[in-house]
Amino acid sequence: MNLVSSELAMKNKRLWVGFTLVKGIGSVRLQSLLNYFGDIESAWKASPLDMVAAGISAKLAERVIQVRNSVDLDDYMARIEKDQIRILTWEDTDYPANLKEIDQSPPVLYLRGEVTAEDSWAVAIVGTRAVTSYGRQVTEELATVLAHSGVTIVSGLARGVDAIAHSTALKAGGRTLAVLGSGVDKIYPPEHRPMAEKIALHGAVISDYAPGTAPDSANFPPRNRIISGLSMAVVVVEAGDTSGALITAGFAANQGREVFSVPGMLYAPKSKGTNRLISNGARVLLNPNDVLEALDLTRNVEHREIRRTVPSDATETALLAALASEPVHVDEIRARLGLPIEKISAALTMMELKGMVRQIGGMNYVAIREDQADYRAGID
Repeated sequence: MNLVSSELAMKNKRLWVGFTLVKGIGSVRLQSLLNYFGDIESAWKASPLDMVAAGISAKLAERVIQVRNSVDLDDYMARIEKDQIRILTWEDTDYPANLKEIDQSPPVLYLRGEVTAEDSWAVAIVGTRAVTSYGRQVTEELATVLAHSGVTIVSGLARGVDAIAHSTALKAGGRTLAVLGSGVDKIYPPEHRPMAEKIALHGAVISDYAPGTAPDSANFPPRNRIISGLSMAVVVVEAGDTSGALITAGFAANQGREVFSVPGMLYAPKSKGTNRLISNGARVLLNPNDVLEALDLTRNVEHREIRRTVPSDATETALLAALASEPVHVDEIRARLGLPIEKISAALTMMELKGMVRQIGGMNYVAIREDQADYRAGID
């Protein structure tokens, strides 16, 4: 990616953000615009008549024009950058792979922290806000075992089961992702702001709602599809008849994810939802190892070690030699090695999956192997 293409990518990202500011433009309608116009810039600049021809209503077309004329996207992006909020779109190679494969994946994600290749091994733990001592014990044990096995814990930062799952993962030294029903700068509930700051250091706080969006009851059910979409499986610990955790389980089933449910006493209010999930076909969770075995995550630590092997070809060898502990931008890597950007990007993606390199944002990479000097010496 040269300077011109890098500037174009940033310009396009502004336009992706612009569409998230239009109420009513989600993944389906934005995909219709992209299919019709071919690219994000053409869609953003289209006339209302052309937008209607692309399949959106006249009312939505008017909203696009209103945002286009009233919002200074350069200023908006500057404020996002100042607040250290990252933006990922469908076009970005580091958009979470698990999430991208679901129907109606969010076109734009806002996050504090980062999602890494390691987070592909993720399990969501969700449940009631009014957690019982039984639910707390199960959540703590489950999150601890999963975190120690290298599994990322995903939840919604809500009171109760969600908060226990996040905090336990952090205590266990694991990674955790929190998905919000508000902007990432509008933490809810407010008492979880300190926890959100810790999560951003050991995972990410994520939302598809634009910064500045206040928490709203209507926002939380749709965000649950992201919780399940980021995960290989969803575990419902405790849930009443109307718990939002049941919505997450429904999304998970539709997305082809495994759904586990913790059984409870027959007449316990907080176990009515989980018991019903079991009767409807969810897997019974009797032991944290049930999740690990069902998803073959018992070998996750082994898998991670295997990925940290010697470079598999000359390109990986050259890339590892070009990287150090300090961030290096992909443009600089290309300039050093003289390789096509497509080849570099593909190799870096594979190396990140292997755990050999890490992207720290803005297409900057670092090597994470302690024995990098050995590889450097091998090609000098």
